[in-house]
This record gives sequence, structure tokens and C-alpha cells, in this order.
Amino acid sequence: MASRHVFFKITAVIALLFYAAAASAQTHYKAHMWIGGRAGVSLARQDISPSMPQSWLMGSTGAVTFRYSEEKLFGLVAEAGWSQRGWKEDFEESPLKYSRHLTYVNLTALTQIIFGGQRAKCFINLGPEFAYMISESISANFDYNNLSSVTDWPERERQTAQLAMPIHNKFDYGITASIGGEFYVRPTHSITLEARYYFGLGNIFKSSKADTFSASRCTSIEVTLGYNFRLR
Repeated sequence: MASRHVFFKITAVIALLFYAAAASAQTHYKAHMWIGGRAGVSLARQDISPSMPQSWLMGSTGAVTFRYSEEKLFGLVAEAGWSQRGWKEDFEESPLKYSRHLTYVNLTALTQIIFGGQRAKCFINLGPEFAYMISESISANFDYNNLSSVTDWPERERQTAQLAMPIHNKFDYGITASIGGEFYVRPTHSITLEARYYFGLGNIFKSSKADTFSASRCTSIEVTLGYNFRLR
């Protein structure tokens, strides 16, 4: 419940920033509209409690982007895309392998702060993201539904309920923050390089007091390359 209150407060602040940027556009600076796309790689983990040993899981990510930007300071960005999240179990020296890919479609609204020169600019983005899981896949070299049959199972105790537990909540929401650079190949064309962090606030597994996990939130780091065209 506390995470939802934080989410709504941050969303309200972002909405005020959106309004301030739009008001500034009408009175001070000439606005530009851009459309484009970005794609790249994602590294994902689960913020899960009780925890289990895990490492970053590599996947893909991308989006179609629409941006309303100021010549000087502000921009508003809307995106529709996809992202692969999930986790990879860490068995240390054991030959056992397990990973779980969760593929989401998402909608993102970002406030953008821009600074730099005519040919190159830097930007910082912040805003909410809403996502829905459309598919999942598990890759393992052992029978995770029957762990008693696994001869190489580690002797040390570890959390195992997540291996075969079905996803309960396909809807996810969270906060996205990023930093990047934009380079103009011509006045109406640009290339962007962006590093992004997503902090999920929803749980993929049931999280009541009677359930196994009190938290099971998605987190990810994304690095993408984009190309944009100015509409006006």
C-alpha cells in the first residue's frame, strides 16, 4: 500500500511538471514535435522477498516514441513499446540453470529536461510506466516441478517456490528514470543513446501475509539506440 501512495505522489508531481512545460511552450519558446523509435538490450532482476540468489537476465526492449520538445529546456515524451523482464537464478558453481523471461507491452509518459548546444544535447527523463505481460517462458536444465529428482541440487537451503509458481499479476506499474544524449545528423533528424532504469511497484506473485512472498517486483536497466524525425 505504501508503494502505491509513493507512486501516486510521484505521478502528481510529474503531471504538474507536464503542465508547467506546456505553459512555458506557449509563452517562451518555439516547440518541436518528433516521432521515432528506439531499441536495445535490457538487464532484469526481481526485487523479491524472501530473496534467492540471482543474477541479471538479458533481454530486449524497444518503443515507438512521440516527443513534444522545447528549444531550450523542456520536453514531453509518450512511448508505446515492449520490454523483456524476469530473472536468472544463480547456482554458483553448480551446472544447474534456470531463467524466466517475462515479456511486457508498456505505455510510458515522461517529463524531459534538456540541456546542450545546437548539434548535441543531453536529457534526463522521469515518469510513470504501465505494463501488461503478454508472454512468459522458462528455460531450465532440470525438472523444477520435481526438485527431489534433481541429483545436483545445492546442499545449501534456498528459496524454491518461485521456480514453478504461476504469475498472479500480469499488470505492472512503476517509475522510469533515464539519462541520455541526442545528436543531430541534420536539423530534422537525430540519433539518441539512452540508459534507463525501471523500478516496478507491482508484485507478480500474490503478496498477502499468508503467501510465500511479501514482495516480487520487477526492476530493469535498459540501454537503447534511437532514431527520430522532426514533424514540425
